Amino acid sequence: MDTLLKLSPAQSLLLRNAARRTDGRVIPPDTLRGGARVKMLTALLQRGWIETTANGHALTNAGLAAIGQQRPVPKDDVQPLDTMNDLQLLEGIPVRTGTKLAALVIALGRPQGATSLQLMLATGWQPHTVRGAISGMLRKKLGLNVVLAHNDSGERVYRVV
Repeated sequence: MDTLLKLSPAQSLLLRNAARRTDGRVIPPDTLRGGARVKMLTALLQRGWIETTANGHALTNAGLAAIGQQRPVPKDDVQPLDTMNDLQLLEGIPVRTGTKLAALVIALGRPQGATSLQLMLATGWQPHTVRGAISGMLRKKLGLNVVLAHNDSGERVYRVV
């Protein structure tokens, strides 16, 4: 019988945050310093859950298995931000292209809208910042009609109508 892998709360948090990143980079929090940081990274390296790369450390498939996740499969319907259709969405909206606010408008302008998590990943913002930008910048200052709905799994889905 397989034994469950023992993860400390800090190790679990570190691995889960790395799993959310598209490149799988492991970035320890600033609050983890000195010997504690070295000890945690060494333990994860010894177990094979992370590996050393040119940019620091990256999550391995074994690390994903340790937290019960798999590598995300890239979706074919994801388009780069600078396509002509995306630029047409920004026409008439006073937002500079290539900014986080532009990424927010583009994601919300899609027919299916975007979940809170998708907006957080597109901008790198925390949930309260995403909600604040929708309420303050998009609704109040730009006058966009942003509606909130819930999908089948109960997640918030925002969309511009």
